[in-house]
Amino acid sequence: MRKHILTSVAILSAVILFSSCGAQKKTTSSVGNSNSSNTEVNDGPSASQWKSGVKGSWILNSIDRENIPAAYTIKTVFEEAPAECFEGSVWTLPSNGKGTIEFTADGTLCAKGAVRNIVWSIFNPGKTGGQPQFQFKKIYSGDKARNVTSGYRLDLSFSDGNKLVMRMPIDVESGTGYLVFNFTKSVR
Repeated sequence: MRKHILTSVAILSAVILFSSCGAQKKTTSSVGNSNSSNTEVNDGPSASQWKSGVKGSWILNSIDRENIPAAYTIKTVFEEAPAECFEGSVWTLPSNGKGTIEFTADGTLCAKGAVRNIVWSIFNPGKTGGQPQFQFKKIYSGDKARNVTSGYRLDLSFSDGNKLVMRMPIDVESGTGYLVFNFTKSVR
C-alpha cells in the first residue's frame, strides 16, 4: 500500500513539474491610447524579464499591417507622424526609463533628425490578469513626466536580444487589427 502511495505522489509531482515548464504563451489584448483591456490566455514572461529584453537601442525596420483592410487608412502613429516616418527610426530605451525616438526617414511629413523624448516602462498587470505591455509617454520641452497623463501601450510579442516585435491593436470594422512593429538591435 505504501509503495502505491509513493508511486502516486511521484507521478503527481512529475505532472506538476512538467506542466509548469511550458513554452511562452500568447495573449489577446486591446490597447488604445491610454486605456486598455486585456484577456489573459496564458502566462508568459514577467514584466522584469520583458524590461531586460526591451532595454537597449533598437532600429524600427518596418511597420506591418495585420488584419487591417487595405482600404483602411492610418494617418498617424502615436499622434505624431505617418507610419513611413517611423520606419528606420532609432528607439533608445535605457534601463532608467528616459528614452528617445530619433527619426531618420525623409518624406513630406517626416522630420528627419528630430528626436522625441519619451519615458518608457513595462506595464505590469499584476493580479488583475493580462500580460505585461510596453508603455511610453511623449515628453515635450518643459514637461515633467509625472504631469503627463496620456501615453501609449503596445503588446509585447517577441524579443531575443537581437529582434523585438511589438503590436499595437487598432479597432477596425471587422474587429481588431494590428500594426506590427519589427525592430532589430542597433549597433550604435
